Amino acid sequence: MATNLVQLVTQLLTPDMITKIAAALGLDSNLVQKMIAGAVPSLLASVADVASTPTGARQLTNTLSQQQPGSLDGVLASLTQGSGADALMSTGSRMLSGLFGGGALDTMSQAIGESSGVSKSSANSLLSMLGPVVLGALGRHASSAGLDTNGLASLLTSQKRQIAAAIPSGIADRLTATGLIDDAGESLRSGAATASAAAGRMSAAGSQAAARASGTTAQWPYWLLGVAVLAGLAWYAMGPQRETVAELPRSAPVQPATTTVGAAPTDITVGNLTGRVNSSVDSLKSLLPSIKDAASAQSALPKLQEATNQLSEVNQLAGKLNPEGRSALAKLIAAAMPTINEMCEKALATPGVGPVAKPMIDELRGKLDALSRA
Repeated sequence: MATNLVQLVTQLLTPDMITKIAAALGLDSNLVQKMIAGAVPSLLASVADVASTPTGARQLTNTLSQQQPGSLDGVLASLTQGSGADALMSTGSRMLSGLFGGGALDTMSQAIGESSGVSKSSANSLLSMLGPVVLGALGRHASSAGLDTNGLASLLTSQKRQIAAAIPSGIADRLTATGLIDDAGESLRSGAATASAAAGRMSAAGSQAAARASGTTAQWPYWLLGVAVLAGLAWYAMGPQRETVAELPRSAPVQPATTTVGAAPTDITVGNLTGRVNSSVDSLKSLLPSIKDAASAQSALPKLQEATNQLSEVNQLAGKLNPEGRSALAKLIAAAMPTINEMCEKALATPGVGPVAKPMIDELRGKLDALSRA
């Protein structure tokens, strides 16, 4: 039986740790426990999003490999003792921003803060403290299970809906609205509720039918009535799936577009790609201003190439979106382009930079331009 990743992390957070976290944040312990219930699956959902592309899966593996053996024990000890909270927040913020992009982390902090009635800053601090716990737990599990990059990506992908379903609806709605995650979790919750209600209706209907049947004929076998009720339950339980397919536009394919990470299929949605785009944009906003001369331009080339490759992957996957999804993604890129273009022009105007970096920067801007017009 596969390990439940949400439980894998939450079972590490003992009541004593939660009390210490609450004290560090200046919040009530019960409130922090409620926030953690939303923060852990939200972080895991974003990690699964990162791992949904080959580049992201490698980036996740690299992040986990940078942790020292026993680092999770050190993190848990810090939480238990209530010491080193500031250092842990700083480390976690750096790790998460590097993995998701600062924009995605801000969006998650805003969603959790609004849902819990606390400031965005407090929610960000909590996420930063939990980041090393989540990543440390994943790293330890991957090591003990002998999972390579593809194996870890497949594990995360296989539990993506389960993780999304664990996010409280208030937070899930906000994250879905911003495109940070898709609505898989909400669909799962609403589908389960509908099936449960349908089962209740059919159970009552079955009982009435059984009563009528017993009144009209004493020869009707009871076991056959049971079979009829079970068949009705199965029919109704499948109802939401049929209705969802029926509501799709005629031009849309019945099967969702998929890609493959290792051996695990992944649904392609705007939510899958937003994190990748935000990560690339945040990386560029940090990288381009650092180009001051020919030497710094040369050292920046590998990261520029990485961002370009990442945008190429996004461009390929964007072709699998429906028209509305492509439009939403294009708007996201278009909003970031003026700032990126200004930074590119400033870098290229620096003496000695153009001959070194112009081909790569031109290619990068071409990828962004193509995505903005998708």
